[in-house]
Parts: sequence; C-alpha cells; structure tokens
Amino acid sequence: MSGDQVITVDGPAASGKGTIASGLGRLYGLPVLDSGLLYRAVGVLLQRAGGGLADAAAAAAVARGLRAVALDDEAFRTRGAGEAASQVAVHPEVRQVLLALQRDFAAQPGGAVLDGRDMGTVICPDAGAKLYVTASPEVRAERRWRQLTGQGESVGLDEVLADIRRRDARDSGRAAAPMAPAPDAVLLDTSEMTIDQAADAARRIVEAARAGQTP
Repeated sequence: MSGDQVITVDGPAASGKGTIASGLGRLYGLPVLDSGLLYRAVGVLLQRAGGGLADAAAAAAVARGLRAVALDDEAFRTRGAGEAASQVAVHPEVRQVLLALQRDFAAQPGGAVLDGRDMGTVICPDAGAKLYVTASPEVRAERRWRQLTGQGESVGLDEVLADIRRRDARDSGRAAAPMAPAPDAVLLDTSEMTIDQAADAARRIVEAARAGQTP
C-alpha cells in the first residue's frame, strides 16, 4: 500500500478521533473509514440474526458478508451497538476477516484516513502519519452522553462513564490486537480542546509527519 498517503487515527471511544479523522479526510481529499462501524455492524447484525456475541464462528460469518452491507444504519450508532462491537472485537476470527477489508480500503490510489483502535499498529503499520487521540474518561463520557441523549436515548451520565471504563478495559486487555498507541504515533489529548483546536492540532501533526519532522 502507499503508506506515505495513509493517515491512521486511533484511540478510545468518544476521544474525538472520528471527528478528527473526518476532518482530515475533507482537508486532504481522502476517503475515510470508521473501522468501529464495521465491528458495530457485526455485533448488531449478529444479534438480529439471533446469534450470541460470544459465538466467534457466527460473528466471523457475519463479518464475511459485510462488503454487501451499507454502514449507514442508525442502529449501528447506538449505545448498545457500541457495547456489542467491543464484545465481538475480542474474537481473533472476526479481526482476521475484517483485516483484509480494512487494508484494501487503505490501499486505494491516493491514500486514505483510517479511524479505529489498531489502525497504526496492525492494519497500517507503515502509515505515513499516525495519531493516537485520547481524553480523560470523564470528558469522553460526557461527550458520549450528550451524543446519545441528542439521539433520543435515555441514559444517565454515570452509566455512560461505566460503559466507557468497561470498554477501555476490554479493548486494551484483549489478546487480539489490543488498543494501544503505535510506538511512532503522536499522542493528541483532546480533553481541554475545542473541536477546532483538536482539528488544527491534528493537521499540524500530519503536516509534520509528511515533512519528516517531530510535531
């Protein structure tokens, strides 16, 4: 793949990585993949088919059919979908099926932006620019709570914070591709940043990487 033109944006839930990845895609005219949606789709579709989230073989079978599935279903963006995604993501079989799909996306002529948890470590280790976006659990929980209540979901902030901490532990502790910054990723803590400030910081990180400099 053309690593120089690939940008990876990793980090935990509600850190701002999705917003940053979308902004970088617009700025550089690159397609953007939200890999979390792939796992959310697997979890939701598996449950719709009556399967259990702990069934690795069934989850992998669903993952194999994702190329024909549109990822714009609003059900993939709910609180339940996020929890389901975290549970199916622990299965090595699922991660292996989705590996090729994600690498194919990254290999598009001209490059791409990939948003997830193992983009810079597993999917695109040769990416030209790598960001690891984070924020405190409390800040991330409030962001996610505002998003969910804005979508009409009835959930308390304490519940969302507990979800965040549980997902962090599961994602960072799984045996297959645990969530962690790549050794050459630049850490971007958005806890005290506005959206515009985070976008500008991300742009500067990418520009520095492309110029072979340390931001």
